[in-house]
Amino acid sequence: MSTIAVPEPMAAYRENFERQAEGPDWLDALRREGFERFESLGFPTTKNEDWHFTSVAAIAEQTFHPAMVSSPDVTSEGSTAGMVAPADLERFNFGELGWHTFVFVNGEFSEDLSSFAGLPKDVRVTSLATAIRSGIGRPERHLGKIAAYDSHAFTALNTAFIRDGAFVELQANVVVEQPIHLVFVSEGSGEAIAHPRNLIVAAPNSRATVIESYVSVRDSCYFTNAVTEISLGEGARLDHYKLQRESAKSFHVGTVQVRQARASQLHSFSFAVGGSLARTNIYTSLDGDGATCTLNGLYLTDGTQHIDNQTSIEHIAPNCPSHEVYKGVLDGRSHGVFNGKVYVHPEAQKTDGKQSNNNLLLSPSARVDTKPQLEIFADDVKCTHGATVGRLDELAMFYLRSRGIGPETARMLLTYAFAADVLEMIELEPLKKALEEMVLSRFAAA
Repeated sequence: MSTIAVPEPMAAYRENFERQAEGPDWLDALRREGFERFESLGFPTTKNEDWHFTSVAAIAEQTFHPAMVSSPDVTSEGSTAGMVAPADLERFNFGELGWHTFVFVNGEFSEDLSSFAGLPKDVRVTSLATAIRSGIGRPERHLGKIAAYDSHAFTALNTAFIRDGAFVELQANVVVEQPIHLVFVSEGSGEAIAHPRNLIVAAPNSRATVIESYVSVRDSCYFTNAVTEISLGEGARLDHYKLQRESAKSFHVGTVQVRQARASQLHSFSFAVGGSLARTNIYTSLDGDGATCTLNGLYLTDGTQHIDNQTSIEHIAPNCPSHEVYKGVLDGRSHGVFNGKVYVHPEAQKTDGKQSNNNLLLSPSARVDTKPQLEIFADDVKCTHGATVGRLDELAMFYLRSRGIGPETARMLLTYAFAADVLEMIELEPLKKALEEMVLSRFAAA
């Protein structure tokens, strides 16, 4: 893999790695493996196929240091609540005070800002640091074993600096009625980096909704490098939403990697509007017969933003359907990227895979690179994929104008209708309504 030669920032990463406090032996070994792999891989360049349309030079050439936290020791308790006030977070909770909300400031859990009363007794939601320190739930069984850091530099970097994040464990047959909302907020320290690491383990026939929100209370330059590992047991269902609403000056790389057992269900939705340079990776492997997944997403760009979405669905077992719809709306001089892969193994007969990516360009300077991919090594499958890039329908504009609707209003309505089509697929009604209002307000303001 070709890499960017940046010795000074790399030296800073090594110094910060050596300075972090020790943890349990298994964690220290995992961190060491992650950092050694990161040093070996280096930052990816556009010569790497997965990063062909996205240059990370802006990240690789800057020296980021760990974001301020209450304590450098993974075995210590602490609170970062003083950096962020409860009022700062009101606009990020969608008006749903009954949700189980866990807040992390600069990647560290803040109990003072969290609210999670009423969780079922068979559900454990805690900070990863607490789980590592106490050994409850044995996070070492899954941590680092789902998200591949051998070939992904940013996942390797996150693994090297595992410290805190969310640990969600669902016992067999439990159903969590209210969503679990994980809010990762940056308090805005310049040139700071946070590495949230989340682990979600769903035992057989359990069900829950988990929302990951990445937000900022100030418009500053920082770097969020997040990784979420998800293990779905037989018959388990997880509705997972990843909302990226970071500062317009920030950098964001987020990876969600899932392993699905027999008859499990994953419903994923990715929403990306923030960041100067942002990338979201959603990877899942259908390891068990009859497992299903739905990956949907919406990304909105403006100005000089660069937002990249990469998905990967690996069909390993037979009789596994997968469906995917991603849409992008691009304005200004922004750049959008979509790269979706569907890989069907020889044993994955009776696979039914559908993939679609549609993009709307609102400006002559906006551009998008889209590359849906199918690799099929089984002969009894039904797979389709496609992508479109276009501008507003002139006929529809004429129709609205002929009925007395002004050009700006007509443009707003058509743009909103394009985006709302994928938002309608969200099953969580309060979230769907909030995102629809957010998107409509964005287009109205534009």
